[in-house]
Amino acid sequence: MTLATSGLHHVTAIAGDPQRSVDFYLRTLGLRLVKSTVNFDAPDVYHLYYGDESGRPGSLLTFFPFGTAPPGQRGTGQATTTAFSVPGESIGWWQRHLRGLGIDVSEVTERNGEEAVTFHDPDGLQLALVAHPQGDPRAPWDNGVVPPEHGIRGLHSVTLSTAAESGTVGMLQDLGLRPVEQHENRIRLAAGDGGPGALVDVHVDPRGPRGLVAGGTVHHVAWRVPDEATQERWRAELADRGARVTAILDRQYFRSIYFREPGGTLLEIATDTPGFDTDEPLLELGRALKLPPWLEPSREQIAGALPKLSLPRENNPELAEGRPV
Repeated sequence: MTLATSGLHHVTAIAGDPQRSVDFYLRTLGLRLVKSTVNFDAPDVYHLYYGDESGRPGSLLTFFPFGTAPPGQRGTGQATTTAFSVPGESIGWWQRHLRGLGIDVSEVTERNGEEAVTFHDPDGLQLALVAHPQGDPRAPWDNGVVPPEHGIRGLHSVTLSTAAESGTVGMLQDLGLRPVEQHENRIRLAAGDGGPGALVDVHVDPRGPRGLVAGGTVHHVAWRVPDEATQERWRAELADRGARVTAILDRQYFRSIYFREPGGTLLEIATDTPGFDTDEPLLELGRALKLPPWLEPSREQIAGALPKLSLPRENNPELAEGRPV
């Protein structure tokens, strides 16, 4: 490929109850709900975006909360761990914070010079908090829940599980990532400057169970490109290489194409623009249900079918506690 991604754009997973999701990611992890919209392909389901103050690419974990989603199974052909970046001196604080809330969190482990703890969200999604030795200059969302000196800076990395190393690693190299480390059956690849938010770990497990995408699992992983013109070039190159890639889709806050890497994980190429303040002011991100223009004629029907969400004050500190979406 003549193009190269600069890093992760977002990770999208499947959840159950949307209110439980909001409470966990805002009140436990201290992220911001930067957009409350719907799954454009299934508008009876929310699409909730959590990230930093403005929802910058590389900070985002998003969810389709189906309400009663059956549990999935982590395995090959899937992203099995989503890791966030935190400061090096904060791992102990996070371990105490999570345990104090009754969350089963691992002991601190070290790999590649990084310290990390792992745990699960209420739907069973496997998460990690990782302190990268070179630090992370990104600013946290300061909402009064998590002290800013310990706050999440954005995505750190994802782990892709695959039964066959060559196909998955080869596709990631086609996207411009480069192998930087290998330890036993784990291969780390990096994009751009190779720091937090630009990393992927490939876990090779030829005999592992096949993953099942459902509740508590990742639906897809999105990589960054700067604009639509670059994305069009990406699509043409992927198609020329034989990838079954979708048409460019308008996701309102970015444009997307989708395809699967040979190991089975669904990947996306998403543009950095236009961003999440295109339809509401920065201070009010996530406050109201936002719909794309083609769904606006059905707003009353769509809103009536969705469960009401009660947002904690921390998401928009200037708003009253529990204001409904």
